[in-house]
Amino acid sequence: MEEKTRTKFKVAIVDNSIYPEIYKPVEHWAQYLEGVEWEAFYAPDRCLPGLKTYSHIILTGSEASILEREPWVDHEVEFVRQAFHEGLSILGSCYGHQLLVLSLAGPAYVGRSREPEIGWIPIDITMESPLLGPKGTAYTFSVHFDEVRNLKEPFMVLASTDISPIQAFGLKGRNIWGLQIHPEIDVKSARDLLRDFGSVFPLVRPLYEKALASDPRDSRLIFKIVNEFLAHGPAL
Repeated sequence: MEEKTRTKFKVAIVDNSIYPEIYKPVEHWAQYLEGVEWEAFYAPDRCLPGLKTYSHIILTGSEASILEREPWVDHEVEFVRQAFHEGLSILGSCYGHQLLVLSLAGPAYVGRSREPEIGWIPIDITMESPLLGPKGTAYTFSVHFDEVRNLKEPFMVLASTDISPIQAFGLKGRNIWGLQIHPEIDVKSARDLLRDFGSVFPLVRPLYEKALASDPRDSRLIFKIVNEFLAHGPAL
């Protein structure tokens, strides 16, 4: 994307991390926003962006569960609804993907996954879209215990796995997208995160250790995702 096109936009990264010294979603996303004006806001402190200042919103992942919501989450849900009504572009990843659905469709459309998906997984791109490209198989990093489920129109399911049928979605007529996966986390950062999560969450440490023992495979979907997301939506 040309620099002159990107400078029309301003991105707000809404950081949902609980242990920001370990999980650093702002760093993960910011490395793909070169040449773009952006600012980060820490949602657990109820620090959220002004809706008139930003054109694009990125909702990050979180160590929190979408099913066990602290009061700050209700505050963010209301923010997402307002951003939607203001016509802003929104991209949610993992927890942000679930939060987007909770905000726009309701709690019936999020739940616990049949089993966690941790490590580098293949996803089946079932519907061609500007965000993910043509149908086929892609590989990406994933860490999740909850999921989005049973979406109906105007949501469009773009990708799936056998464990979680809604790995990505788009909203018809809007630059609004959800990704259960973590394409923004590169292999080195993913390995570091798995090691650290194994220390912080000892009850599920074997899951992280199993992922660490596997061979990483990453299709680097992130470049297309970011470029397509920023190429559309309101300009300031």
